[in-house]
Amino acid sequence: MSQTPIELKGSNFTLSVIHVHDAQPEEIRRAIQEKIKQAPSFLQNAPVVINVARLSHESDWFEMYQAVSATGLYVVGVSGCNDNKLKQTIISRGLPLLTEGKPLMQAPPVAKTLLINTPVRSGQQIYARNSDLIITNSVSDGAEIIADGNIHIYGMMRGRALAGASGDGECKIFCTHFFPEIISISGQYWLSDQIPDEFLGKTALLSLQNGRLTIQPLFSP
Repeated sequence: MSQTPIELKGSNFTLSVIHVHDAQPEEIRRAIQEKIKQAPSFLQNAPVVINVARLSHESDWFEMYQAVSATGLYVVGVSGCNDNKLKQTIISRGLPLLTEGKPLMQAPPVAKTLLINTPVRSGQQIYARNSDLIITNSVSDGAEIIADGNIHIYGMMRGRALAGASGDGECKIFCTHFFPEIISISGQYWLSDQIPDEFLGKTALLSLQNGRLTIQPLFSP
């Protein structure tokens, strides 16, 4: 028997969501371009969702959409839309309306730990599926480490670290020398310019509190 030409499967993708406020489209375009400059390997030409929950009824959706698209990002959908007129405008432009929410299934339990003793070089990606990740060496600029569980980094951290990748908001990130490009837990992330200066190069413990990233010293005084 011949195989079917397609297969339809469920999957999970991590998409950045841009929450736009009432502002001139040119201001929004410049603000996005600044973010892309800070993390080009993460955001350049990336697919994104636009959250319009904070837009007023008078906002010009088409100009807003053009401002985001002009940065090179690919708008794949819109979320947070509660205005019927705006919904029809968005649909008429061929974009789907999405609903943001928590994962329906709990993350699988962490059963083991992936231990990496060698440096993680620029361009490398390490994924600890269904487990914690411990790195006893350095993580270079342009490297990416991902874990469904917690992440521990006991060398210089200069790349991207994403813990709780399967949606577990209880996960944490532990660092001894903290200089990341991007840091994320369960989809909530900070770029380098959002990290408090007093933690750069120091120890850091990151976790989610009420759905927001928080940071504190790894060792209490």
